[in-house]
Amino acid sequence: MEPHDDSPTEKHNRLDFGKLQFGCEHYLRRCSLRAPCCSQMFWCRHCHNEAMSAMTNPKDRHELVRQDVSQVICAVCDAEQQVAHVCTNCGVKMGEYFCEICKFYDDDTSKKQFHCDDCGICRVGGRENFFHCRKCASCYSVDLRDNHLCVENSMKNHCPICYEYMFDSIESTTIMKCGHTMHWNCFWEMSGSNQYRCPICSKTVLDMKGTWRRLDEEIEATPMPEEYRYEVPILCNDCNHTGKALFHIFGHKCSICESYNTRVV
Repeated sequence: MEPHDDSPTEKHNRLDFGKLQFGCEHYLRRCSLRAPCCSQMFWCRHCHNEAMSAMTNPKDRHELVRQDVSQVICAVCDAEQQVAHVCTNCGVKMGEYFCEICKFYDDDTSKKQFHCDDCGICRVGGRENFFHCRKCASCYSVDLRDNHLCVENSMKNHCPICYEYMFDSIESTTIMKCGHTMHWNCFWEMSGSNQYRCPICSKTVLDMKGTWRRLDEEIEATPMPEEYRYEVPILCNDCNHTGKALFHIFGHKCSICESYNTRVV
């Protein structure tokens, strides 16, 4: 028998065998997980959670805790083993990126995955492009460092539009001017439907200066009949000022911040 070629090139080829050829719609990886909660095999926790959410009996529904995973199954040789970066049986990497804390594998490293110790989970986008805000309790783009309104644990909430839990969501999120967060796609869907207020606090989240100017012009061009010319008490959703404004069917302007995002109280 000829001796096994254990050269650096051969080792590299063995490690990379099957790369980007296995996985699911969520992640490309060369192993599946043994879910400790139900002992079933799934490519990833999202596959598990989607399958469980479809269960007809609500008592059977549950989510996979990523840190509890202890067993994985190599997709190349089908060997079940303890969580590790390299398969102990066939010697392939079960994921080009591997996090031992999250038990997370991914062959597509173009996502620039990194583990955030403060978040306690893996993020994507490159460590150099993000910072962890301790008050908001999440990682944000470096562009937002000292440039966003902090809301305590703002990311540890559900998106106010689709109601998915945002902290570990695979969808990108955005911080609105008020400091609250939602999925980026949900934000644009909301703004595309002419909804300009935060669903949580009702503050303006878009630049409405042009809209307020047009309302000024329309109100000036449409005077109310004499019997409707009276003041009403208002609360401004943007600056929280309470005061009075002349009644008009088009809106009531805040005398402090000049916003029409007000309500009669």
